[in-house]
Amino acid sequence: MLEASPARGGCHVAQQHAAETNPARLGPARREETWRRLGEETFDLVVIGGGVVGAGTALDAATRGLRVALVEARDLASGTSSRSSKLFHGGLRYLEQLEFGLVREALRERELMLTTIAPHLVKPVSFLYPLTHRVWERPYTAAGLLMYDTMGGARSVPGQKHLTRAGALRMVPALKRSALIGGIRYYDAQSDDARHTMTVARTAAHYGAVVRTSTQVVGFLREADRVSGVRVRDVEDGRETEISAGAVINCTGVWTDELQRLSGGRGRFRVRASKGVHIVVARDRIVSESGMILRTEKSVLFVIPWRNHWIVGTTDTDWNLDLAHPAATKHDIDYILEHVNSVLATPLTHDDIEGVYAGLRPLLAGESEETSKLSREHAVARVAPGLVAIAGGKYTTYRVMAADAVDAAAVDLPGRSQPSITDKVPLLGADGYHALVNQADHLAAEHGLHPYRVRHLLDRYGSLVHEVLASADGRPELLKPIEHAPDYLGVEVVYAASHEGALHLEDVLARRTRISIEYAHRGVDCAEQVATLVGEVLGWSPETVKREIEVYRARVEAERKSQSQPSDEAADALRSAAPEARAGIVEPVS
Repeated sequence: MLEASPARGGCHVAQQHAAETNPARLGPARREETWRRLGEETFDLVVIGGGVVGAGTALDAATRGLRVALVEARDLASGTSSRSSKLFHGGLRYLEQLEFGLVREALRERELMLTTIAPHLVKPVSFLYPLTHRVWERPYTAAGLLMYDTMGGARSVPGQKHLTRAGALRMVPALKRSALIGGIRYYDAQSDDARHTMTVARTAAHYGAVVRTSTQVVGFLREADRVSGVRVRDVEDGRETEISAGAVINCTGVWTDELQRLSGGRGRFRVRASKGVHIVVARDRIVSESGMILRTEKSVLFVIPWRNHWIVGTTDTDWNLDLAHPAATKHDIDYILEHVNSVLATPLTHDDIEGVYAGLRPLLAGESEETSKLSREHAVARVAPGLVAIAGGKYTTYRVMAADAVDAAAVDLPGRSQPSITDKVPLLGADGYHALVNQADHLAAEHGLHPYRVRHLLDRYGSLVHEVLASADGRPELLKPIEHAPDYLGVEVVYAASHEGALHLEDVLARRTRISIEYAHRGVDCAEQVATLVGEVLGWSPETVKREIEVYRARVEAERKSQSQPSDEAADALRSAAPEARAGIVEPVS
């Protein structure tokens, strides 16, 4: 025994060293190193924006062998990329708009996610399309779905299945009998958007990208007539530094125009923000074996299965107010309830709502006044020598957008650029995932967990589950559920701060976990426990822990109040008055 202790100690030291040198570990120790590298090194590309397109662009560039830095003013996926419908879908309704290329492209991307790139994070999900018109609607819809399946929709998920009214009601007993005359079931795919985006960013770091959040671009560097880098501020402590680069790619979504103004040049396209609101209700409020897609007068409404919940949405309205914190109004919520209740036998009420979230789609501004009709296709432009902007598109096609952005920036880089290979690059956690699913019972027994819990962890972390569980070594209490959010373990909170780049309580409650939308208390009841765990990793003082809790509670309070307001202006005034977790953010930057 005396000889065994040093060996164990040496092994622990080796594991700790390996963790510290792991480039995909976005922990507190790495922040100082990345700050030094940003100021000292010269990069081929600087990517601005930590949403899915920015993270995807960093991954694309890094896997082509380019030196790349990714900077994000707030948190990974803190904007649109954590507030989507959480679907990887081909865009069935775009067939009606005759956007066949967009549908084909999206279906190919969905296939890649399900089979190669992120099988641990992206899962098939079924939808019922209720039929309401006799004679013409079934053949019309079937023809569209047949095209959908033929374009690639039925490669890794089942094809369409036709149902009588009785069959559809057996599948979705929650529907009114009068709400349909039959139905067609088809499949799409879904993912936790914030977790997927964060994993894309960590994968980019794994391949050499320097990834840093809470790092805001406050200016552009120029050499003669070309952009040669950016000036950034660490919004946590106010330090500034300059990053030199061959080219800069603006992947800031709804902030595209603002960054364009900051660069001093004119953009080649305008981006229009469209607000989409979703509500989250408990699974038992809608008795169904399948999600649903319902037609509305303007667009479609999804009822999407989400763990123990349903996500119902979305709206599609212009938004011209605070880009960082779009607010849902009572009108938005009433719109969703009215449309979903038109088909439900037992209507939903405001009391059934556990969570609400609002996001902004960055649409390319077009001639039409209807945002739901604006193109979801993306545009890339070299707006100045050394500066590329990309906007539009859909979450599903982020990888294609990223490849196009790097191709456009390659003009400003010396030498021949390698082609994109991200269609062959699995995200962290994908390799070995399927084998671990088969070994879930064994893994559960090894750690004293229920197999259901291990499967849940595998669908969040994939083969990184070993790294997550290792964070509980010597601390078995971390393998217990969070007291007021039992879907999550304490070790997940610790891992979010030590490996996943979370710097604030809000990062953990709203994005690394989805506690802020999955529980009626919206994270308030577990804020103290979670803040304490995060504080242990990040070295917070008791005063900082207290401040983080107060800021988070104020944010929830402001959101709750805004959701009872009749107008965007009234809701925005309440929401924007809440304190910002990253107090050093400058907005707008131009």
